Amino acid sequence: MNAEKIPDIIIGRLPIYLRALQRMSEKGIQTTSSQELGEHVGISAAQIRKDISQFGEFGKQGTGYHIPYLMDKLREILRVNRIWDVVLVGAGDMGHALARYQGFADRGFRIVMVFDNDSTKIGHKAGGFIVQDTSGMVEKIRAEGIKVAMLTVPAAAAQEAADKLVQAGIKAILNYAPISINVPPDVKVQHIDPATHLQRMTYYL
Repeated sequence: MNAEKIPDIIIGRLPIYLRALQRMSEKGIQTTSSQELGEHVGISAAQIRKDISQFGEFGKQGTGYHIPYLMDKLREILRVNRIWDVVLVGAGDMGHALARYQGFADRGFRIVMVFDNDSTKIGHKAGGFIVQDTSGMVEKIRAEGIKVAMLTVPAAAAQEAADKLVQAGIKAILNYAPISINVPPDVKVQHIDPATHLQRMTYYL
């Protein structure tokens, strides 16, 4: 399977399927159909079958999908069948909230370091972490071989912070700063801007 050939929109739906399957599994449900899964996530059964079949045949005609097996396969495809260490840059309100958030671990991620360039925050705690100075960030990230980062700095500081992360060997950045950042083609960036999502919804109100 060539990851580059699968449309990003399909990859984006897989975690939604995985989350719904996890909820079913927690209720003791062992099998599901594309129809039932579709009702949980608001996506058509045909679309779910099409998405999942891009990666192989994981269901049986008439019996549907075996939930534990499909969860294992989706984790494998998304490479969250392991725990990824994550570095968090920016110890403001959003950074503090993410550092305290308990929901990453069971989804394949673990924050291991928090950085900021504000002297009033360095040395203080964010969640269970001591905030470290961004001046030593490149060396520390490189030494640990971390590949994933979350960026929660103000827009004006985002590009500089992203440049340092790239220099440190980071290959995936979840960007909460309300600005697009430029990175080399081999670095994946996902933008999370709540205001943009709100504007997208108010169109329908």
